[in-house]
Amino acid sequence: MSSDLKVKRKAHHPYETKEKMVNRLNRIEGQIRGIAKMINEDVYCDDILHQFMSVESAINGVKNSLLEAHLKSCVVHQIQEGQLEVVDELLNTISKMTK
Repeated sequence: MSSDLKVKRKAHHPYETKEKMVNRLNRIEGQIRGIAKMINEDVYCDDILHQFMSVESAINGVKNSLLEAHLKSCVVHQIQEGQLEVVDELLNTISKMTK
């Protein structure tokens, strides 16, 4: 698929879905700022590493929510429109996500 088509495509997610993901990302942003503060304050490394694991878990949660929303809306919509190349695109994305 050409990059021109990728730029013009849009997601088809309900407002509530987007709002939940953005709220979760805002909390993650706060966690990241907290980690930076911990580093500046010379907090014990193991405590900081646990905060990183918490952030990674939160990011994975948002990522999985987006993947689910993508499957249920964007992918379904494209398949209904006859754009079957979305399946290969999705498989490629999942392959990268699981590395």
